[in-house]
Amino acid sequence: MRVLIVEDERRLALSLARGLTAEGFAVDVVHTGTDGLHLATENSYDLVILDIMLPGMNGYRVCAALRAAGDETPILMLTAKDGEYDEAEGLDTGADDYLTKPFSYVVLVARVRALLRRRGGRGASPELRVGGLTVDRATRRVTREGVEVTLTAKEFTVLEYLASRAGEVVSKAEILEHGWDFAYDGDPNIVEVYVSVLRRKLGPGLITTVRGAGYRLAATGG
Repeated sequence: MRVLIVEDERRLALSLARGLTAEGFAVDVVHTGTDGLHLATENSYDLVILDIMLPGMNGYRVCAALRAAGDETPILMLTAKDGEYDEAEGLDTGADDYLTKPFSYVVLVARVRALLRRRGGRGASPELRVGGLTVDRATRRVTREGVEVTLTAKEFTVLEYLASRAGEVVSKAEILEHGWDFAYDGDPNIVEVYVSVLRRKLGPGLITTVRGAGYRLAATGG
């Protein structure tokens, strides 16, 4: 899943980005409200972590602009302030949750997962079932034919995306966009490495290569 962090405290922003990346998220980071609104408008995110006190354009205005444009991406607001008025204003502009600094990283991750589960409840199921393959987005557990398969965070991210589009051909570029941040400029063939590992761990017949186009996860789960 892809997360946008809009936070002007650079140390905090980078710390959150490192932590969420380790959890398997693709994370983009910007430090002004204007840049945050631009990226959120130009790209598709599963969640936005949005500070309120930002240079250029504060978090309230960014949130309000996104909601006015019909963007329903979950927004978790961060602020150094602590007061009912601030929370009410943030929620009134369309934020989904609110966290006051300083906060525990464990609490932030729990809030992030709760928002993603809630979003799944409104749309896609948090559990993907493709034939004998089950991908649980909430617990990040994968089983095939009832046998649990241990995956790294990034392996799970790649598989989850393929499973969400089971039966479709998914290009390398789409997998990179979903699983890596926008600043990634490494070898796009990294996708081949992860697909190869997934094939080894999950067994044959599940992920096929469509020459010149990308990969397809069998709609029947292999």
